Amino acid sequence: MAQIGFVGLGRMGGNMVARIKRDSDHDVVAFDPDKDARAKAKAAGARPATSLADLVKKLDAPRTVWLMVPSGKITQDNVDKLAKLLEKGDTIIDGGNSRWSDDKVRAEALKPLGINYMDVGTSGGVWGLEVGYCMMVGGPAASVKRVAPILDVLAPATTDEHGPGWGHFGPVGAGHYVKMVHNGIEYGMMQAYAEGFSLFDASEYDLDNGKIAHLWMQGSVVRSWLCGLAAKAFDEEGNALDDISPFVEDSGEGRWTVEDAIDKRIPLPVITASLFERFSSRGQNAFAAKVNAALRNQFGGHAIARAVKKTEPS
Repeated sequence: MAQIGFVGLGRMGGNMVARIKRDSDHDVVAFDPDKDARAKAKAAGARPATSLADLVKKLDAPRTVWLMVPSGKITQDNVDKLAKLLEKGDTIIDGGNSRWSDDKVRAEALKPLGINYMDVGTSGGVWGLEVGYCMMVGGPAASVKRVAPILDVLAPATTDEHGPGWGHFGPVGAGHYVKMVHNGIEYGMMQAYAEGFSLFDASEYDLDNGKIAHLWMQGSVVRSWLCGLAAKAFDEEGNALDDISPFVEDSGEGRWTVEDAIDKRIPLPVITASLFERFSSRGQNAFAAKVNAALRNQFGGHAIARAVKKTEPS
C-alpha cells in the first residue's frame, strides 16, 4: 500500500482522490481550505486534514505531497509553505498546469533542503474519474518510483497498443513541457472543429451539427474524443449553441507553447493562429476590423457599415 497527501480538492483534485480510494487501498490524506471539499474527500475514503501542517503530520516519512491547485502564485505559496514543513527525503509533486521553467526554479530552491520535486502534467479533465488521467511526469527517478503505484491507479489501464497511461520523460520540467505542447495541439484541434461547424452554421443547408458530430465518430478520419464532446455539446446546448457566449478563454500553456516556439524558431502556424483566434473571440480585434474597413474605403471606395450611435435620454 502506498501513501500520498493531496492538496487541492477541486474538480480535478477531488476526482483524483476519489479514483484512488475507489480503485485501490492506498492511503490518502487530503486537504483543501474548503471544508465541504474536505468532507467530500472523507466520504470517498480519504483522511481529511485541516491544514498543511496537519496533512504533513498525518503522513509517514518519506512523505509525498501532491499539489492540485491553480498555477502561479497559489502553487508557489503552497510549495513555500510545504518547504518549511517537510523534511529531507520528502517529495512535492505539482500536478497543475505550471510552466516547466518554474518547475526548475522550484526544484533548485528545494535542493538545499533535501526535498525532491516532481512535475506531473495531468490531462483528463472532469472525465478522469471515469476513464483515468493521462500523466506526463518529470523529476528524479527515485521519487517517480515511489509514487508509481499512485500513478498506476490514476492512469487508464495499460494496453498492448499504447502501453501505460503515464510516462516519465526526464528531469524536472519535462512533464509539464510535454503537457504544454499537448495543450497547444489541443488548441489547434479545437479550432479546426470550431471552424468546420461555423461553416456548417452559415451553409445553405439546414444541417444538424449534433448529427454530423455523432456520424463522424463512426469510423471517420476526424473522429476523436473532442469530436465526441462536440456531439455531446450540441445534444445538450442545441444545434446553434444559442445560450453560449462567443468568448473563449486561454490557459497559459497555449501562450507558453507559442513563446517557446518563437525562442527555438520552430514554426507553429496552426497552434499560433488558434491562440490568436481565442483573442479575437473577446472583441480584441474590433479596432483592427475598423482599420481594415477604413482602408478598404480609402483605396477602393468600398462602403463602410456605420456603427449605430447611442443617444442620451432627454
